[in-house]
Amino acid sequence: MSTILQTHSSDVNCTAFSGSLLATCSGDKTIRLYDISKDFEELPFSPLVGHSYYVHCCVFSPLGTHIASCSTDGKIIIWDTKNGQSVRIFNHESNAIIRVCSYSANSKYLVTGAADNSVCIWDVDSCKLYKSLDGHVNVVTACSFTPDSDFVVSGSANGDLRIWNTCSKNSTCLFYDPNCHDFTLGCIAISPTFASTNSFELTTHPTAIHFLMATCGDSLVKLWDLITSPLCCTKLRCKLKGHTANVNSVAFSANGLLLASGSFDKTVILWNPLTSEKISVLDGHSRYVTSVAFSLDGMYLASGSNDRTVRIWNIFHNQGGRSIAYNITQPLISRSKDGEIDNQRLESTALKDWSVQDVCEWLQLLGLSQYSKTFKENCIDGQELIMMDSDMLASGLAVEPLGHRNKLLRSVKAVKENTFFTQKVSDGDIPDEYHCPITREIMKDPVICADGYTYERNSIETWLQRNNTSPMTNTQLINCQLTPNRSLKAIIQRIIKSDTF
Repeated sequence: MSTILQTHSSDVNCTAFSGSLLATCSGDKTIRLYDISKDFEELPFSPLVGHSYYVHCCVFSPLGTHIASCSTDGKIIIWDTKNGQSVRIFNHESNAIIRVCSYSANSKYLVTGAADNSVCIWDVDSCKLYKSLDGHVNVVTACSFTPDSDFVVSGSANGDLRIWNTCSKNSTCLFYDPNCHDFTLGCIAISPTFASTNSFELTTHPTAIHFLMATCGDSLVKLWDLITSPLCCTKLRCKLKGHTANVNSVAFSANGLLLASGSFDKTVILWNPLTSEKISVLDGHSRYVTSVAFSLDGMYLASGSNDRTVRIWNIFHNQGGRSIAYNITQPLISRSKDGEIDNQRLESTALKDWSVQDVCEWLQLLGLSQYSKTFKENCIDGQELIMMDSDMLASGLAVEPLGHRNKLLRSVKAVKENTFFTQKVSDGDIPDEYHCPITREIMKDPVICADGYTYERNSIETWLQRNNTSPMTNTQLINCQLTPNRSLKAIIQRIIKSDTF
């Protein structure tokens, strides 16, 4: 089910991926690097040694050329990933324990949270403190930039959450939630994808800049609407219940379709953040899970633990008849076992190509086989299934319970998303968010505009030469800044290289 790395001699505190490497850090004062393409073989110059105490966190720069680490020794060290050499060292003014660090998407800044209750933003190139953000009254345990690099979100051991402006000279907290979690706010993760959550806020306020955020603490994972313009605020979407002990870490996949959480209960849970459904529970660690991270291509999930190991889960892998793949439609489905449905065939076929019999088998997997006869009598194949809405299910196919209709519609959506990342599809099947809204062509250099939407760089630059409004909402843009959407670009490039279309 998983590859186990047993190279650290103390607790593994953090795991992180770049496009080609996995990094881990530990209480043994080291950072270790592994080559993904060589079955996670450790690099010749690993481990990276430079900290004198416990290493709490490590994070790659957006381009993967450097990795930053922070420690109990009050230092932030930036390492070159090509040779493992230390290239920059930041010294915290108070020499306080630094618990967490995170890069901005534009690679310009690094934010850190420390035991002296401070949040510090560092200028990476000059190695100087850019600004210090004061307001927390307990140890800062979590911090993250928004994907546009304009804001920092931080949390503390008191369970509170604060939002700060990166660009403004003013260091005043813009938003404060004293009760984000009952106990320590353990981790903050912000989805790297834009305009994917269909917030009511965006419908009523089309100029709002909006993100999907996950936080953890106590035994809960919470999903929030994070709105940074025109005013900063958060709105609770839902609470994800499944862990039986404090949750230490959360992470989104690069495409925003998966969320992972790791807990004191020794398990990792995979969630669908768009439907709030639990997908799978991964167990194997003998002590509590401290960190979770997805590879940029979405193939692997790494989990670190106080059992001194790192487990690499191949989330598209099938072993022993038990699926631990990303399969939102039905968690933990057995495949290819005698007397059971082989749903691997369904996963290898685009939804539009499903036969009537395929649809009936899928209903059985969902636990809704009572509707198979009606679907068969009405010749509902994959093409018809795609066109279904709630009214059609109720009036035409006698699916009267609202819960069953919602489950079917969510599952159809999930199948379409899942088969896109696992199968060859035609250009017309590519999800809409991978096309430029202006040209309707698949993007090669996607950038995020101030309206929160992603466009092909050349197209939006041409538009901005003649307009100061959003192509999508027709409202005036706050600014004309374009931020590379590196996560989306990596996904598109991976698909192109694998000849998916």
